[in-house]
Amino acid sequence: MRLLRIAVTLVLLLLACVVFAGWFTLRASLPRYDGEVASHGIAQPVSVERDALGTATIRASTRTDAAWTLGYVHAQERYFEMDLFRRSAAGELAELFGSAAVPIDRRARAHRMRARMQHAYETLPPAQRALADAYRDGVNAGLGDLSARPFEYLLLRTKPAPWRSEDALLVEAAMAFTLNDAENARELAFSRVHAALPASAYRFLAAHGGEWDAPLFGIDLAWPAPPSIAELDLHAPSAAPSNDGDAKRNDIPGSNGFAVDGTLTGGGALVANDMHLDLRVPNLWFRTRLVYADPDDASRTIDVTGASLPGAPAIVVGSNGDIAWGFTNSYIDTTDWVRVQRDPSDATRYRADGRWEPIATFDETIKVAGKPEEHLSVEETRWGPILAKDVDGTPLALAWTAQQPGGLDLGIGRMELARSLDDAVAIARSSGMPPQNLVSGDRAGRIAWTIAGRIPKRVGGFDPELPADWSQEGTGWNGWLDANDYPGLADPADHRIWTANQRIVDAAMLDVIGDAGYDIGARAKQIRDGLLARERFAPADLLAVQLDDRALFLERWKALLATTLDHAPASPLHDAMKHALADWNGRASVDSVSYRLVRAWRNEVVDGVLGAFWSAVRAKFPDFTPPKLAQSEYVAWTLLRDRPEHLAPHDARDWDAFLLAAVDRVGAKLDAQPGGITARTWGERNTAHIAHPISRALPAFVARWLDMPYEPLPGDSNMPRVQSPDFGASERFAVTPGDEAHGYFMMPGGQSGHPLSPYYGAGHADWAKGMPTPFLPGTAEHTLRFSPRP
Repeated sequence: MRLLRIAVTLVLLLLACVVFAGWFTLRASLPRYDGEVASHGIAQPVSVERDALGTATIRASTRTDAAWTLGYVHAQERYFEMDLFRRSAAGELAELFGSAAVPIDRRARAHRMRARMQHAYETLPPAQRALADAYRDGVNAGLGDLSARPFEYLLLRTKPAPWRSEDALLVEAAMAFTLNDAENARELAFSRVHAALPASAYRFLAAHGGEWDAPLFGIDLAWPAPPSIAELDLHAPSAAPSNDGDAKRNDIPGSNGFAVDGTLTGGGALVANDMHLDLRVPNLWFRTRLVYADPDDASRTIDVTGASLPGAPAIVVGSNGDIAWGFTNSYIDTTDWVRVQRDPSDATRYRADGRWEPIATFDETIKVAGKPEEHLSVEETRWGPILAKDVDGTPLALAWTAQQPGGLDLGIGRMELARSLDDAVAIARSSGMPPQNLVSGDRAGRIAWTIAGRIPKRVGGFDPELPADWSQEGTGWNGWLDANDYPGLADPADHRIWTANQRIVDAAMLDVIGDAGYDIGARAKQIRDGLLARERFAPADLLAVQLDDRALFLERWKALLATTLDHAPASPLHDAMKHALADWNGRASVDSVSYRLVRAWRNEVVDGVLGAFWSAVRAKFPDFTPPKLAQSEYVAWTLLRDRPEHLAPHDARDWDAFLLAAVDRVGAKLDAQPGGITARTWGERNTAHIAHPISRALPAFVARWLDMPYEPLPGDSNMPRVQSPDFGASERFAVTPGDEAHGYFMMPGGQSGHPLSPYYGAGHADWAKGMPTPFLPGTAEHTLRFSPRP
């Protein structure tokens, strides 16, 4: 027993030593929040203040010193996340994570973004290159000043690679991958729909809008009629089963951005923005305030507050006292598939401008941790890399704005300097970035909308929604659309602007900018109507719009479900579903069983309706993957309203039987879970899972420590309060330029990436509860001072 006690004691001591060593090593990589740092990287003294939420206020004499210091701060707080961002765009994740990441790298590496961004950096204007270089030096200084490398690299048993000048552009490219359909999968899928189904069916599935539209210009579009029985019979005995739909694939990344002018505020414009993206720990954005001398006017001090993006040297959204601005994804068409005509006598050549040109071939080397490197051969045309094949086997090259010269740069950083609404619009239209809806307002009370980023100028009359032949001169992209030809709206007559990833422009302008899968206008319409319901606004009123979780989109589905249940045969399951439906409060609230039931049934019905069409396509193309169809509501509801027998899914006797079968499938699935249907609340389904990137590879108790609380959250898609377990408002703010003290800014996931930092998860609880936190930084709790080294 004495020996056993000694052994147990030694084991406990050993465990304690391991825990202490782990804690000590982890603590060694904490960012510096106080003290003095001398560096050759700055020309004048700089200070960094941190408030209770970790907001970094950087006070510098010059913009380059501010960029250097921002890089230093970003690296100390977020280097691992920055590294993942640049590596995801460059196709270099396998160097960290090994063979499991090779398939991801192969998809990204086909775009050759590292080489493209190196070239883009070399052609940047001198002022932008200077910022990129200063930021690079600051990042590497901040990383080098940590007493130990960030803990993620210790777990991966590797060392972080230094930051490079083009990496800021790679971070922007990573956002382009997130916000654009970089594989142009939608167009490729529709090309198969077009080849497999009659023209009327293609038009019915690929239309652009209907009664839910909420554009800023023009009127609602009319959804086309479905195909006749002579054109398509999905109910025929030969039709394939129709259980291969997937409603969740039609949810799209989106954001809300809206504004009201000074007429409705009694002062400056009021701008609101919540960008909906994948949620993670730490958050994508970084609370930042930059104060520095205006490089264009020495008598003016720039004081800009908002969200910066670790990996980039600028404020992305925010307010500088003169203008406030935010972004939502525009969903304009940024990609086209080009049919490549190879020379029959020499497959290394293709036809362009009526003559044969050589296909460029690049050997891409993919480094793999713990394994031999792999190689990928990329064939490239003047339009872009060859990545796919058309329905007839013709090679397809991808034209994408992010791959074109000038498509990505650091120009949007000049928004910090804008003095007026006109300045903001001009900067947005001349900047290289993933095209976004810019919503901006100024302290004089004016508001405006336009597209920020480059818009391709399409010529030659080709159909941009299907693969096209660009081999003849005068067909394809002819540079960028002139800034004067951009769509835009300033000083609207109704004093309000709203964007929520919907179609914003009229049909004529839609032909110019294209449709890459706009969201259905339900969310935008709810925002618009919320703005039109008031004639006076303060920030709290815009927050109420952002937190609106009313399920207006599902009201008619709830009524249809109630009718279907009323006509259903009596059974315990149907009685339970009727009882659950009785608690309908019209909201995506965490305790609502009826919301979850209606939503699940609606998705089941839409799956079945679309699945009948997709099965018909698979009869010709067995490997067909359906396109993302954000407008699928129009397809399903049109057929449910008109009930054409020939388009009813084959596996149902008629439309009533189809709806009842969906009731039974959904009810049985929910009732089979513990507690039955009455326990199936929306909060159970919509429980937050906002996780650290590496937590899934760690034991559960460690993962729970790294992740944000697993708590039920209100909201869903197709309403302003967009929310799923790991997707939603990555930030939420409203502000009047010049009156930032009364604005708010909230974000999930916290400010710091270090679990021992006081700012790890800071502010997350307020975001989850919808409680506003101040837009401006609070009282400084820590101050880090930098001085130039002689």
